[in-house]
Amino acid sequence: MSEWQMQPWPVAWSVAAFVLAGLLTVLCTVRLVGLGDALADRTGWGEAFFGAVFFGLVTSLSGLVMTGVSAAADHPELAYSNAVGGIAAQTLAIVLADATYRSANLEHAAASAQNLLFGCLLIVLLSTALLASFSPSPTVLGVHPASLLMVALYVGGLTLIRTQERPLWRAVSTRETRPDVPTEHGRFDTRRARSLWAEFAALALLVVVGGWVVARAAANMVAATGLTAGFVGAVFMGLVNAAPETVTAVAAVRRGAMTLAVAAIIGGNTLDALNLVVGDVAFRPGSLFHAAGTDQLFLTTAALLMTAVLLGGLLVRQRRGWFRLGFDGVLLIVIYLSAVITLAF
Repeated sequence: MSEWQMQPWPVAWSVAAFVLAGLLTVLCTVRLVGLGDALADRTGWGEAFFGAVFFGLVTSLSGLVMTGVSAAADHPELAYSNAVGGIAAQTLAIVLADATYRSANLEHAAASAQNLLFGCLLIVLLSTALLASFSPSPTVLGVHPASLLMVALYVGGLTLIRTQERPLWRAVSTRETRPDVPTEHGRFDTRRARSLWAEFAALALLVVVGGWVVARAAANMVAATGLTAGFVGAVFMGLVNAAPETVTAVAAVRRGAMTLAVAAIIGGNTLDALNLVVGDVAFRPGSLFHAAGTDQLFLTTAALLMTAVLLGGLLVRQRRGWFRLGFDGVLLIVIYLSAVITLAF
């Protein structure tokens, strides 16, 4: 690591970096929504799969960089907290997207078997990470076997979901259901697929740069303010990490792409679970899973609980729920705020 990389930033610079990197991420993501919706129809893969994989990948890039940079700089608790804290904050983005869509509860309108399967995959990945923290700590070339298992589970899950073209479980269609059907995309329809992919990749690169800046700023905030790595990683980094998925979901709802809105969040969360794998590879002293403290294990459990509540909302499919958000939306707010308060005190 170069001398320039090791030099700490002033607190004012760190705060400014958070704001600017977050703004860059938001602007890039708004553009990505239009591109992603057009490419989902152009490729024929559908909003749920395209949103969960490609949108999930791009919106998770900043988080991947944050976790990798933090772990490589010997801040394992910050790296772990960013990964699972981002999942919790991104799950809360469902509530914001639901509040934007006033016709019905979003979880009712965006019924999709693929979204349910991605939620199940997320629970499998988080449970594997949690079990790894309580398992023996041998590593192979500095990498815990659980990291390899998580990658295998993710690839296997994608294969299973992608091949379920005619699932035996189907959502009942109602007046409020918004099925995933091809639509017009304005100027995007006049451009070649290669041009759309090129812009998609360029915006993804900018999101990566933003993630690196946030990771550096977060490490300096921990050192300068005395805040715990768990709190900074879960709340500050987690919220910045969640910004792409939140903007994607709200923008997708406004475009009428309900399935894409939910898929971007759940798919982004499954990829964020793999942030732990990236952190484990980058953290050279040993296993990232065993460097996790009480705060990190608490966050992982909270993320699991929030995912289970979201799956319940997708299955129950309330047309109108508590405070026009659905029972799951209210519970997600309560769980997230309770977790943040617990970490703060």
